[in-house]
Amino acid sequence: MRKLLKIEDLLKANTYPGRGIIVGKSQDEKSAVIAYFIMGRSENSRNRVFVDEGCDMRTKAFDPSKLSDPSLIIYYPVRVNGNKTIVTNGDQTDTINDCLNIGKTFEDALRTREFEPDEPNFTPRISAIAEFNGDDFGLKLSILKSSGGDSRLCERFFYEYDKPIAGEGRFIHTYECDGNPIPSFDGDPEPIEIKGDISEFSQNLWNSLNEQNKVSLFVRFISLESGKSETVIINKNK
Repeated sequence: MRKLLKIEDLLKANTYPGRGIIVGKSQDEKSAVIAYFIMGRSENSRNRVFVDEGCDMRTKAFDPSKLSDPSLIIYYPVRVNGNKTIVTNGDQTDTINDCLNIGKTFEDALRTREFEPDEPNFTPRISAIAEFNGDDFGLKLSILKSSGGDSRLCERFFYEYDKPIAGEGRFIHTYECDGNPIPSFDGDPEPIEIKGDISEFSQNLWNSLNEQNKVSLFVRFISLESGKSETVIINKNK
């Protein structure tokens, strides 16, 4: 039996995982689970909130007067396209959405993108998509990152999970840990436990993130029976 990691242990042991995506199935088997969090070290990165737009979710400057560079911090992390939900850490959300609209795939879209141009970190682009079919769903994740910090070569990794198991998720994040430059995530998406209802799961995630660096959290449970969703957004800036 696969050993599952506790998300609280992973987060509490890492002061700066950066931005993170979790996708999986609830403990009671009734819901698909999607979570996305952002962290920040600079004033520009910390000056953000998540804004619910119904099916979609976007980032917004908390104090517009302090917004110095919107290019990598203002975007739609979550978009819904028919029976698919997309979640990413950047504007590749729209690249994926646009490609789906013309009959192309998640993979097609991400082969047109690479890591972020924020030298020397070259922050990875992490992405996921959940596709619902009847009373179940499949998941895909991806990470695009520089090869050993070399800006000339992009490494592209894709992962596919046909039928997620109850109480199990996959966790992928941008950084291994804090640093200067910040080291990119290494390895495959981490298998984690998903426990509790949306309230318990959300609070556990939020409370486990580093207090100084956490900025915002989005969690959505999507009913596999009705397709209806429940969303929790927590912003440090209020």
